[in-house]
Amino acid sequence: MPTKPAYLSFDRASRHVSLDPHEPAFVQDPYDAYAWLHANSPAFFWKEFGFWCVGGYDTVNGLLRDRRFGRQNPAGIPDSRGLDQDRSHLTAFDTIEANSMLELEPPVHTRLRTLVNRAFVSRQVERLRPRVEALANELIDRFEPGEPVDLLPSYAAPLPITIIAEMLGVPVEMGPQLLAWSHQMVAMYMHGRTRETEDTANRAAREFADFLRGYVAERRKQPGDDLLSLLISAQEDGQKLTEDELISSTILLLNAGHEATVHQTGNAVRSILVQGGDPRRFFTSPEATAATVEECLRYDAPLHMFTRYAYQEIEVVPGVIIKPNEQIGLLLGMANRDPAAYAGPGAFDPQRGDQKNVSFGAGIHFCIGAPLARLELQISLKTLFERLPTLQFAEEPQFRDTYHFHGLEKLSVRT
Repeated sequence: MPTKPAYLSFDRASRHVSLDPHEPAFVQDPYDAYAWLHANSPAFFWKEFGFWCVGGYDTVNGLLRDRRFGRQNPAGIPDSRGLDQDRSHLTAFDTIEANSMLELEPPVHTRLRTLVNRAFVSRQVERLRPRVEALANELIDRFEPGEPVDLLPSYAAPLPITIIAEMLGVPVEMGPQLLAWSHQMVAMYMHGRTRETEDTANRAAREFADFLRGYVAERRKQPGDDLLSLLISAQEDGQKLTEDELISSTILLLNAGHEATVHQTGNAVRSILVQGGDPRRFFTSPEATAATVEECLRYDAPLHMFTRYAYQEIEVVPGVIIKPNEQIGLLLGMANRDPAAYAGPGAFDPQRGDQKNVSFGAGIHFCIGAPLARLELQISLKTLFERLPTLQFAEEPQFRDTYHFHGLEKLSVRT
């Protein structure tokens, strides 16, 4: 039986849990708490968030697909609500969110996803393999031999942001600015947000949208073979994306096209190095490489909470009833370590027979960029460890205090 972490308090009668998501021990290793909760109450009311959460694999997987839940708040309040419900300072941010397929449900979601997906199919992604391989090697070539290097800004971040920028046809040299805008907008979804966070996110949304409108205008005049041109021309039953939908979709693809991949790359490198021995043993064939990436996604996912709204009264597990308009937290990182779904869930084992995960979600909101993320992870990890098989930590890596997201602050390594 797992030991209850000292920072977690639990009322068995009400199934209420008090667990500060900023607690340093939880930030660095949430899996101790998840293991105890799996054994005692995989569904619980998380007092710091103010809603019920579930962490059992089957429950999370089922609720991701359950159309009685959705991302769109039926009460009309955006998911990332402003402090004191006043959103007058979030106009630009809300305009982006209002047209984002991540925050919408059918029929609008269906139309947007169909249009975007036509410009984002797997065969388009596979064509990127040589470019991703070349870029991975270029980035490694820049490392100073024998000197410590932080893999996050030097490898994990530039690879996906360069690829998605090239795909969309926006300047690669804008990469650092795109990253900054993305980080400022994503901060809206983290626990403990402040008015300063909101003002910064709104400014980032306005600047991001203004920047993209200029490129959309250029592509309308002179279309290319880039993703932005494809999005402009894509049609479904004679309907095209509106200007606002196009801007929101492009921002979503840019943000989602690198944010989680950066975190997952760092988490994966850490997970593999912690195993010790020759890391090349995990990448002996394309099949072994794919299995290793899937285990990395399961073992230490980059997104730990995905929230949804109930559209009717639903008993999600015996004794836990979610009422209409109420939120529920689906704990992806906890579900990926469910002992009822995996043998030895705390062990890193790419050859496990029960290989599955919910890190990309499921159902209609399954990550549209999953094929690209998998390709990038397979190539970047294999290339890194084949080129640098003696890689080791230069200092102990620390995770960022950014729940719902789970990624490293820094990943300093040396050969």
